[in-house]
Amino acid sequence: MNRKHVFSIGEFYHIYNRGSDKRIIFNDSHDYERFIKLLYICNSSQVVNLRDLFHKGETFVNIFDIGRAKPLVSIGAWCLMPNHFHLLLKEVTENGISKFMQKLTTAYTMYFNKKYTRVGSLLQGVFKSEHITEDRYLKYLFSYIHLNPIKLISSESKWKEVGIKDIKKVEDFLENYTYSSYRDCMKKETSYLNIIDEKEFPNYFLNTKEAAEEVQEWLNFSDSRVTKVKPL
Repeated sequence: MNRKHVFSIGEFYHIYNRGSDKRIIFNDSHDYERFIKLLYICNSSQVVNLRDLFHKGETFVNIFDIGRAKPLVSIGAWCLMPNHFHLLLKEVTENGISKFMQKLTTAYTMYFNKKYTRVGSLLQGVFKSEHITEDRYLKYLFSYIHLNPIKLISSESKWKEVGIKDIKKVEDFLENYTYSSYRDCMKKETSYLNIIDEKEFPNYFLNTKEAAEEVQEWLNFSDSRVTKVKPL
């Protein structure tokens, strides 16, 4: 795949990919949790023996206390959906994004294929990326990535076109959706705060109240601004 851009240290990128043929890539909570663990473990310049690590019986919480070498990327936001994922990354080491994504997707594909007795590619080719060059677009992505799970609510599947029908229901759903960094950004109790690195990203919101107000604004709004990122 020939990209329109070259990954550069200090630059921000929206990274995403989906299952081949739009297949489901997270079948149960264990699949989601394995990918979340890998977001932390694979973000290291050090080679980690994943087989030994997972066979030690580390709990889900303890995994995020394991020391790592210098990170390959800084993660600002992430969200896992049944058949795809979104990551907001900053390149902090030379070729960091490419190395991180190779480690992450290879490790998860090997886990998935072994668990479900399958072979071949799990994801749809090389991961997709967008270079974020505008400050307002970078700020927008924090909302776009975290609002993705709304489409999982059957009654709100077309919220971008027709608006939210039950805002309270949507707010509660987002606050309880454990497969994204939304709870981290809102400083809710969580088990994996160590994945994101807020200091490497612009401080758009002085506190969680301002962050919540930004999300509230999007929930009360629907037009082309919400859909300007190509959906998966």
